[in-house]
Amino acid sequence: MHCSKPPLFSVALLLVIGALAWVGVRIVQYGAFAKHRRADVVIINGPEPESLDPAIVTLQADLRLVRAFFEGLARLNPRTAEPEPGLAERWEISADGKTYTFYLRTNAVWSTGEPITAEDVVYSWIRVLDPQTAAEYAGQLFFVKNAEAFCTGQLKDPSPVGVRALDRRTVRVELRDPTPFFLDLCAFPTLAVVPRQAIEQHGDRWLMARPLPVSGPYTLESWRLRDRLRARRNPLYWDAARTQSERVDFLTMESAMTALNLYEAGEADIIWDKPLIPSELMDVLGSRLDCHTFNYLGTFFLRYNVTRPPFNDPRVRKALALAIDKQRIVERITRAGERAASHFTPDGIARYEPPAGLGHDPEAARRLLTDAGYPGGRGFPAFQYLLTNPTIEQQIAVELQAMWQKELGIRTELRQNEMKVYQAAQTALDYDVSRSSWIGDYNDPNTFLELFMSQNGNNRTGWKNPRYDELLRSANRELDPVKRAALLREAETLLVRDELPIVPIYFYAGINFFDPEKIEGVGFNVLDEHPIQAIRRKKQSEVRGQKSEIRRQLPARTAERLTSNQRPPTSAL
Repeated sequence: MHCSKPPLFSVALLLVIGALAWVGVRIVQYGAFAKHRRADVVIINGPEPESLDPAIVTLQADLRLVRAFFEGLARLNPRTAEPEPGLAERWEISADGKTYTFYLRTNAVWSTGEPITAEDVVYSWIRVLDPQTAAEYAGQLFFVKNAEAFCTGQLKDPSPVGVRALDRRTVRVELRDPTPFFLDLCAFPTLAVVPRQAIEQHGDRWLMARPLPVSGPYTLESWRLRDRLRARRNPLYWDAARTQSERVDFLTMESAMTALNLYEAGEADIIWDKPLIPSELMDVLGSRLDCHTFNYLGTFFLRYNVTRPPFNDPRVRKALALAIDKQRIVERITRAGERAASHFTPDGIARYEPPAGLGHDPEAARRLLTDAGYPGGRGFPAFQYLLTNPTIEQQIAVELQAMWQKELGIRTELRQNEMKVYQAAQTALDYDVSRSSWIGDYNDPNTFLELFMSQNGNNRTGWKNPRYDELLRSANRELDPVKRAALLREAETLLVRDELPIVPIYFYAGINFFDPEKIEGVGFNVLDEHPIQAIRRKKQSEVRGQKSEIRRQLPARTAERLTSNQRPPTSAL
């Protein structure tokens, strides 16, 4: 699965590549990469994690880390990303699809040696639902009987929630309705099993406990802020014999240039995610054998804060959406095979065909803005567009700013924050319009559409629509897949065409960088999930005698520049 773009070159691109030499200087600013033993596999993962608490994290980069340390009743298959037995060795499902009985493995133990019990599972799920935890992903458990009522405060006692321990190794789960993707949820990090003993002893600082009890394939050896997390193979993990690497480093950074420089210098083996690749170099990098592209379920979109005027008016929201030339964004900025989007749920998701939303129609946009009381943009207040740090995000923001000014005569101020501040602002509805993205948690349209239910912690728009909520609930009670899809389409039509609390911009194209001659175990799937325990760096004896195809494919002048721009040896920093 490689990019198919032909290698293109220009003086401008050569200058950009040459500038990589200067990026090495910036590494010192991170206080990072001090002299230490290299891990077996080094992965550039993304921004500094918000947390490693499965109940709290929401970003894809953070969720990847959590999967390394904490496991649930099920886990993801490394190749297909479909659920397979995790801490539970097997399960039984009742004939009506509403009762699941899970049987824990006899060799499922914490990394500190204590057995993982059914009571640990119940505690972990109830903790997610506890209103004091404020878990944005608590909605993942709302399919469990009485779970939503407890989470929203209608029930004060968690005992009626439909998850209970029948004995130390058996968990019984009762659902409100049949839920065809429930096993996918059991493999999601929010439902992972966490160490009750450490949490009760240390409270909010439980992740600082040493040794930290974990239930997954790796233990946390160290966490250096603005540098890396080092994971070490958990010898007590039930499947430890198949964990491929002893030590794995996850480097934390947001600069695409820095990421590429480290990768080219051999300081990192893998780069996850498109934002960590300079978009201006994709025409060059995209033809290499270490560039892997694939379809996956991800959407880049805008959120409106519908509680703030003038964005409480659907005509205003539609006007801004119609003024956006999405095709221009994917052709001139992202440039890696992304597809312009009018609906929120990506094409290709299982058992569903999304409805068409709004396209590009500046004339209609101007009419709507006039109907809303702002002819030619007159009287429209300046507003802020909230974004994060990656260069590609800045480029998209500037393009949107220009489009809205040109087509509607309105002024946009760009408000750029680092990831943690951005997330806090979005959650608190402290924004006007915000860049947003969503990666599917499982292969079903519900993973996208449930976000904008009134009580979902990931809604972050202020939009509440009882009809939308009821359509989603009815769809997830419906056993007939055709009738279910029709209900979901009606709900999505409200979302992307009628009320528009969001604006879909484009569907992501998955991109990873790694040398297949050196790294193996990275699967490609629609969820862009790659379990770390399956990945390893090949031994020198396995690659000896193989001629690298990576640099050979580059034009000679590029290879020379990349070779000459290696950063100084680690010991010199």
